[in-house]
Amino acid sequence: MNTGYIIKSITALDDDLGKINRYTRRNLSADGVYTFSVILCDNEIDRDYERFCVDSLNSLAKLFIGKTGIFDHNPKGQNQTARIYDTEVLVDKLKRTSLNEEYTYLKAKAYMVKSDKNADLILEIDGGIKKEVSVGCSVSSIKCSVCAADAKKGCKHQKGKVYEGTQCHHILEKPTDAYEWSFVAVPAQKNAGVTKSYENQDKEDSKLRDNDTLIKAFSVCDEEFTLTKAEAMALCSHIKCLEKTAELGFAYKQDLAKEVTRLSFLANDQLDTAVFASVASKMDIEELKAFKSAYEKKLSSFEDNVQLKGKDKTFTQATMNEFKI
Repeated sequence: MNTGYIIKSITALDDDLGKINRYTRRNLSADGVYTFSVILCDNEIDRDYERFCVDSLNSLAKLFIGKTGIFDHNPKGQNQTARIYDTEVLVDKLKRTSLNEEYTYLKAKAYMVKSDKNADLILEIDGGIKKEVSVGCSVSSIKCSVCAADAKKGCKHQKGKVYEGTQCHHILEKPTDAYEWSFVAVPAQKNAGVTKSYENQDKEDSKLRDNDTLIKAFSVCDEEFTLTKAEAMALCSHIKCLEKTAELGFAYKQDLAKEVTRLSFLANDQLDTAVFASVASKMDIEELKAFKSAYEKKLSSFEDNVQLKGKDKTFTQATMNEFKI
């Protein structure tokens, strides 16, 4: 099995109809529903170098009861097409995972109402065209397989890299919610695709990660992570403040470059003014400040030799400005 997929269509028995009709406004008969079974997720390492532990699969089995099936994780109402009415966690005694554990997977039963609208989809499911699936869920803990640290709080190990002969992956633990499951073209898990959202989007503002934490995460980012809406808005506001600060800094640097160029001319450095202005424009602020200080010292040493100095007049920067060119 290479992807999360629909196993087969099944006949709705009385027990199935009883569970299905918990979600309907009127009782449906076996002739009025189409039912099928599907593998949602498992304990194998997926394409993102992540896996669910068996405890997580058992928790997800409860969370996925009643969850709707859509297309490509697009949460629009018109994309709702099926609903899960039963789940179970199963063990394949004849199959081992890449970690030599018993292959364990979450299997679900889903139903959709037979109608002209669903006829083509039902045909595509039976024909094996619509087959791959993926799930959307959140977990509260992501453990590093190398050091067992919480990867959400920071870990020096990177998923997919090999440490002392062992490839690092993340273990998804303590599921907090199951959002939906989708028909997709390419799922993330090799045996049961999963789109994982690690952060609950409805967290209180008091639990939001601050800007410094997010910026640090960006600087060492080696994987995808999710921002809440509130975090994204706060980060955008912070970026706008930084942009204003950068504009002020740029204006200050330009003024400083002009001043250094002027002092260079007054210090009679015998440098072409246009050439020096071009060089000054490429200096950073610390370099410009150093040149400015050096030129001011050099000019102060000219005090006894400057032309046009009055007999009793003290030569200062203010008086020198009288002869500005």
